[in-house]
Amino acid sequence: MKKRSFFEKLTGVVKLDEHDEDDISLQEEETTPEEETDGQLAIDMYQTPTEIVIKTMVAGVKPEDLDISITRDMATIKGHREESNDVIGNDFFHKELYWGTFSRTVMLPEEIDVETTEAINKNGLLIITMPKVDKNKQAKVRVKSA
Repeated sequence: MKKRSFFEKLTGVVKLDEHDEDDISLQEEETTPEEETDGQLAIDMYQTPTEIVIKTMVAGVKPEDLDISITRDMATIKGHREESNDVIGNDFFHKELYWGTFSRTVMLPEEIDVETTEAINKNGLLIITMPKVDKNKQAKVRVKSA
């Protein structure tokens, strides 16, 4: 059984393979919790002279439901958006929002200082600011006599 892409899950569209073109009656695949995949989080990533910044929309996600892992060359954002059960399924006219777990891992274009990285949630916009490692920084070291 082929896993459906995030877009296919979101829109309900199913791609037709060459073998499926003859079969007009396609049945929607049912997924079990083991088959569920994380939605991919859309991001903007840019740099300034001194830092790398990642911005992403996490509206409706509690701070405790976010997990941000940063290494010197990679950033991973994971989270979970809980769906409210206020509306019965048949009462929807459109259902396009993504609910459930999501994640995104990106390779960073330069090394960053993990210790001084900051993450701020500003009205649903998560902003991660990662200072770049200054490779040209020099420090003088005093030699002590023993």
